Amino acid sequence: MQKVKVKSKKLKSRFYLILAPFVFYLFTFIGCASVPVKTAGIPTYNIHGSTYLPLITLCQQNGIAYEYDTFTRNIVLKKGIHKLNLRVGEKMVLADGLPEHINHPVEFYQGAVVVPLKLKEKFIDTFFKEIPGVPQAVLWKIKKVVIDPGHGGYDPGAISKSGLKEKDVNLDIAKRLAKILRDKGIEVVMTRSSDVYVSLNRRVEIANNSGADLLLSIHSNANRVRGLNGFEVYYISTNIDDYQRAFYAAQNATLALDPDCFVSSTLNLKATLWDMLYTNNRAEAIHLARAICRNIDRNLDTRVIGIKGARFKVLRETNMPAVLLEIGFLSNREEERLLKNSYYRQQIAEAIGEGIDNYARDYTIMEASR
Repeated sequence: MQKVKVKSKKLKSRFYLILAPFVFYLFTFIGCASVPVKTAGIPTYNIHGSTYLPLITLCQQNGIAYEYDTFTRNIVLKKGIHKLNLRVGEKMVLADGLPEHINHPVEFYQGAVVVPLKLKEKFIDTFFKEIPGVPQAVLWKIKKVVIDPGHGGYDPGAISKSGLKEKDVNLDIAKRLAKILRDKGIEVVMTRSSDVYVSLNRRVEIANNSGADLLLSIHSNANRVRGLNGFEVYYISTNIDDYQRAFYAAQNATLALDPDCFVSSTLNLKATLWDMLYTNNRAEAIHLARAICRNIDRNLDTRVIGIKGARFKVLRETNMPAVLLEIGFLSNREEERLLKNSYYRQQIAEAIGEGIDNYARDYTIMEASR
């Protein structure tokens, strides 16, 4: 993967992105926005000739969960199966992970986030609207998953004392998981289906070209301390520079966008959209990792170490929520014995599959309980 040469240009770009909202706020407070006029119980503001409404009020009136990060200026709205990602100062939003263009940016006025009337009509009134008589749980479904069995071919991965090779354990469990998911109607893409070597670059390429909803990379652990044991899941580390990743993606990758979305936009705007996607993917990966760990803990008599951030290439360079699973330690005598057993491997695959189901259903629990 080629390095992105941004240096001073990147710093200037980030400076402009940071400066732009403050310039807007300055003009806003010296007279560009009107005094609010209440309409149907909601105050409205005329900002640069466009009607804006306070987002928190809209969310409260429509039962939409609202999260706002003051540092990144990212906003996440959730209701039932749907999720909307916004960012102050931007005209692009993510609706269930797909980019959408709005005519006017989300703004910050008088200490609150405000949104244009068109956004309310398109998303608050329509996107989050429930379909009467149809259970929300059946409306959203994971359609495609990439399963990445680690190592293979001349790369055996970890090898136990008795000669059990990680590449074989990974592939066997991956195949079992693939069958479970296919039986549920989910399309599965395997980065390898036999004992062959596949480079990390090729694994990333397969995943990014697949159009999949999720990626799960299957591995087995090992450590010099043979007493270590347990199941753990990794997601993309928060220490990764998301803006640099986003800048590279804006230059080299494509998105399924309306042709009119970027007619007059800049590279920085595209990078901002990718930054939002990566932020969303990390949050989804953490959610998926927790769901899998909870299910492993419920169904298997094994220690669950938990979830951790990491910089693995298959997490860092893929464009969907991705997790890397370490299913057990080949260096631990008891876990090596278990991982040799086909019944135990099937239990692991089933527990992971149920974890994916729980992850998909979690968005509907709050709505169903109302």
